[in-house]
Amino acid sequence: MAGGTAGRRAGPAGAPDMRRVEVVAPNFKRRLSGVTSTIVQLIPEQAKTIGIAALGPGLPADMPRMRLWQVPALWRRPAGRPFRIWHARRNTEMLAGLVLRDVLRAPLKLVFTSAAQRRHTRYTKWLIRRMDAVVATSARSGAFLDVPHRVVMHGIDTERFHPPRDAHDGWAACGLPGRYGIGCFGRIRHQKGTDLFVEAMIALLPRHPDWTALVFGRVTGEHRAFAQGLLQRVHAAGLGERIRFLGEVPDVVPWYRRLSLCVAPSRNEGFGLTPLEAMASATAVVASDAGAYAEMVVPGRTGAVVPAGDVAALAAAIEPYLADPALAARHGEAARAHVAARFALAGEAEGLLQVYEALWAGGP
Repeated sequence: MAGGTAGRRAGPAGAPDMRRVEVVAPNFKRRLSGVTSTIVQLIPEQAKTIGIAALGPGLPADMPRMRLWQVPALWRRPAGRPFRIWHARRNTEMLAGLVLRDVLRAPLKLVFTSAAQRRHTRYTKWLIRRMDAVVATSARSGAFLDVPHRVVMHGIDTERFHPPRDAHDGWAACGLPGRYGIGCFGRIRHQKGTDLFVEAMIALLPRHPDWTALVFGRVTGEHRAFAQGLLQRVHAAGLGERIRFLGEVPDVVPWYRRLSLCVAPSRNEGFGLTPLEAMASATAVVASDAGAYAEMVVPGRTGAVVPAGDVAALAAAIEPYLADPALAARHGEAARAHVAARFALAGEAEGLLQVYEALWAGGP
């Protein structure tokens, strides 16, 4: 195999040696998104066993990534492989792969990963039918595909997301009121169910004075009125000190460890890494059944799952943890073990490698 650390060997300006790049992972979106986050975490893990490089803007400088001036190298086969694999995760990336393979005749095979929890448009279906292999990130997303596919669920970096290790990882380190924290992560918008979390907290916190609720995430222009309305409801309830909106924090990772409970109340989701990040940090999770959440959380052992959009069910699932913080701690410990066994990043990398190897075994 030509991969492993050799795939990172650099040419001019830190660019990879394209002879050793067997897989290209395009990322055609500058702004951070769930897909970009997946690529950023996954590619360094894949690079341990295979020659792989990303292509596109908004990526860390220290990850393996090819430059635009290296695109002509795609017309040369990588060392030891009959063709290179183009692994797309968006429509634009599938289209680019089709142009490279079918119009410009680059020796490529195309792989697409689908996380969508909805019926695809005709255009997307047309693109997907032209892929050489298709991956679904969950059984639920696979149910919306009309082509043969393999389910490879996302994994999580269990070194980066880990249980509390010292005082900095405890609730007291954040200097906020109360003895325990409950948090909601993600962009603040209706789709993410931020309002459901806020409503549940307005109903529950007056009965549980030891707890403080935190909302993390960016507010984009079109959702500012939505976010402002949530703030007004919090202050009208007299809970401005106990329901805090922290926005985008410089490093969100330690906050998972400081919380005793994470809530993922999305109405609609693609895959959604938040519950895995929390559980890997030994934090229990209450989640909606949007996205792949129901395939991650083990009810009664690592947290709870409720119908998406049901604020009453959400509040009812959260309250036992507020009433018994020891229950949250037990489920958090079980959650860490569950993620380590089922959702380690290395497992995702291995599942994708099997997809690639099957294509290479089939020849040109």
